[in-house]
Amino acid sequence: MPAAAPPQAPKARRGIGRYGFALIPLLVFAGIAGTAGKMLYDQDVHGKSSTDIPSALIGTKAPALDLPPLEGSNVPPLTDAAIQGKLTLVNVFASWCLPCRQEHPILKELAKDSRLNIVAINYKDKNDNALGFLGELGNPYKAIGVDPKGQAAIDWGVYGIPESYLVAPDGTILYKRVGPFDDISLKEGLYPAMEKALGKAGL
Repeated sequence: MPAAAPPQAPKARRGIGRYGFALIPLLVFAGIAGTAGKMLYDQDVHGKSSTDIPSALIGTKAPALDLPPLEGSNVPPLTDAAIQGKLTLVNVFASWCLPCRQEHPILKELAKDSRLNIVAINYKDKNDNALGFLGELGNPYKAIGVDPKGQAAIDWGVYGIPESYLVAPDGTILYKRVGPFDDISLKEGLYPAMEKALGKAGL
């Protein structure tokens, strides 16, 4: 009786293993390419910016606020009481920030909506310069807190200014915008988030 052939399974398994390792870089590349493609599609079709960075804070309670006032602005300091029980847009701005100047007329229009409370964190700015900025462009804010060292901005996860956070009446962060608002970000981002929040709150 002829001798049985040696088993081939281990060799076959080794071959499959080598092919599996060879596929890993291809799968990683495919994942990266797919993500990049979706970002480009969103930018071209939906006008989304690469600066639309999701925040880990969305769905969580807003960080505590206890910032000193912008002296001479004639509005209260930014504290928890300034946003409690109100649908609030917390905007981070500075007088030296050119995109902040670009978005400011939009904030002034948003401030006409009595359902929305707009407050500000003045980021690493000089008091007189911030007052000059608001004196020239108008003040849409119901409260302003100064953040000369940027500590509050760190707590809020700020990437770069201007930056805005929509906070529900119960203090939950609902939406984040990195960069200045424009027509598309209002239509596809802020307004839907506001309407959803107002519907839940019965306002």
